[in-house]
Amino acid sequence: MPPRRIRFLLPLALVLVWLALGGAFGSFAGRLSEVSTNDRAAFLPKSAESTRVAALEKGFQAEGSLPVIVVWEAREGSVTAEQRTAADRALRAAATVPGATGQASPAQPSADGRALEGVVALRSDLGRATVDSVDAVRARVAQVPGTTVALAGPAAIAADLGGAFAGVDGLLLSVALGVVLVILLAVYRSVLLPLLVIVGAVFALGVACALVAVLAQHGVVRVDGQIQGLLSILVIGAATDYALLLTARFREELPLHPDRFAAMRTAWRRSAEPIVASGLTVALGLLVLLLSDLTNNRALGPVGAIGICCAVVSALTFLPAALVLCGRAAYWPARPPADGSAPVHGIWRRVASLVGRRPRTTWVAALAALVACAAFAPALDARGVAQTDLFVKEQPSVVAQRVLSAHFPGGSGNPAVIVAKEDRAAAVTTAARAVPGVSAVAAFTGGAPGGPAKVVDGLVRLDATLADPADGDAAVAAVLRLRTAVHAVAGADALVGGYTAQQEDTRATASRDRGVIVPVVLLCILLILIVLLRSLVAPLILAASVALSYLAVLGVCAVVFPHVFGFPATDPSVPLYGYVFLVALGVDYNIFLMTRAREESLRHGTREGVLRALTATGGVITSAGVVLAATFAALAVIPLAFLVQIAFIVAFGVLLDTLLVRSLLVPALVHDLGARAWWPARVDPADSPAEPVGEQVPAAR
Repeated sequence: MPPRRIRFLLPLALVLVWLALGGAFGSFAGRLSEVSTNDRAAFLPKSAESTRVAALEKGFQAEGSLPVIVVWEAREGSVTAEQRTAADRALRAAATVPGATGQASPAQPSADGRALEGVVALRSDLGRATVDSVDAVRARVAQVPGTTVALAGPAAIAADLGGAFAGVDGLLLSVALGVVLVILLAVYRSVLLPLLVIVGAVFALGVACALVAVLAQHGVVRVDGQIQGLLSILVIGAATDYALLLTARFREELPLHPDRFAAMRTAWRRSAEPIVASGLTVALGLLVLLLSDLTNNRALGPVGAIGICCAVVSALTFLPAALVLCGRAAYWPARPPADGSAPVHGIWRRVASLVGRRPRTTWVAALAALVACAAFAPALDARGVAQTDLFVKEQPSVVAQRVLSAHFPGGSGNPAVIVAKEDRAAAVTTAARAVPGVSAVAAFTGGAPGGPAKVVDGLVRLDATLADPADGDAAVAAVLRLRTAVHAVAGADALVGGYTAQQEDTRATASRDRGVIVPVVLLCILLILIVLLRSLVAPLILAASVALSYLAVLGVCAVVFPHVFGFPATDPSVPLYGYVFLVALGVDYNIFLMTRAREESLRHGTREGVLRALTATGGVITSAGVVLAATFAALAVIPLAFLVQIAFIVAFGVLLDTLLVRSLLVPALVHDLGARAWWPARVDPADSPAEPVGEQVPAAR
């Protein structure tokens, strides 16, 4: 045996390497926003009609623009000529703020005479600086006496989104780590162990963010605020889960080996396979998102996979090294016994006893509960939401949109954009004006209103003002009718884009993505389980159980979202993100359970083996599930409906999978099937009956 000092060199070197990595890359965890973009058009496929229009629009304007719609409402009576003159002057001043393109429309009165409207164009590439530019515009236009001013439109909404995502860098990370620390302290009643777990997770996140930042700077991936938040939560949750599995096995092995090194060798060897398989499952599930036609979905795939890989590496290198250096002191003040006695798992002995006594009743009852919840899944409305419904709390842009809609056509200042051949412009204009939901159609002049249409490469641009708010369902329906009408104009080659068209194209693309990605993710997970468990039946059970669990969660969401949280609908990407996270992460806990069940079945038979596995892993897997659920629940601190919905889906789904599917349904099914669960492998040909677990504690090794 090597001298004691030499044996400590490897773990010490690993800890020092991770400390160096943490020091070098830790700051990147809060700097991804520097390379993020939230431009909706940038995430659409190049084949989308609105994307093609956006490309053609660049010929009509020197640079892309993002409109700020300014609306003044008279405090008393109608607006006066002096107020209109002051509004024109304010708009010209606002067009000179940093980030503006220099273009602003004149102030236009409403039909009821009680409000004025104007548009200031900001550059579309401002990114985080959009917030400052919108604030500067607000300051310039607030000087119209006798009126109240509000800012609506895409730029104002982008500014509110920027304010909401400002918490991603600090608040979200602090809340997530704080929640994990509190849970670990409560579960393990140890001071040092939770700190080691959290430090390992932070190291993994820092390295992952550094890699993602480099890729984003070179244009390999795109990052937005949502992906940034999801990456942080995913890495912290996964790294903690993997750490809990290893620390629990190390604690279990310490009393059974002469020293900490032997205990860690056994713990690492028996934990590495399920941890790597779990990481591979989640990473491949995320990489399937590369099949998406939406750029932000494709970006989440490699970004999330990088985070998961960093979590696995941290859990299998930094944490084992730190645990070996600390030994039993890592669990202080609740040190593992040194007399070789096995741990006692009281509540999970009773759960295993229930499963062993009545397996069929148990799995039938669990299955019935899941099916009952899943019956509501088709009622979930995932057609998308208006931009004004993106926020959990009321934002200034939402209030401004209501004021705008009260006095002007809802689509004012944010038109549908039609690009057509110059010689067919009159026919296209006539067809567009006849479309229900279109208030007005005007040619883009590139200068003062009323001038000649600007022609670029034989094309003209027509701006169609919609009667309804540009981000609502009525506007989307109007754009679909508009597309049908202008496409029918012979020889015009007309295309319809703009903000509303981008929403519709996003919705259609997300629907296509679900049809492609859902079965591929399930197939990938099934193949990994077959290789891991050397079986066909058990993997089919696990894959089917997590898929049914996902449908049950959607069924609960269909009831809870509108009637409890007040969400009118969900973003089209929510079900897809929820599916990828839940199916991949849900399989994790079944992997942890079934790899232990296979290990125990080789010695004791399937029926006793699965009960021993449930008893031994119940506590750690449940703790991991609670930690992961709480970590994703931290997303709710960002006041965006999308992230709150993702937080609920994953948190509730993980708890459902942990407490019902993995604790009752799967063990009871495997117990009922016996050795057939491992077919075609022959794990235990005799498959002897299980001993009553409630009366005899299995020797967990």
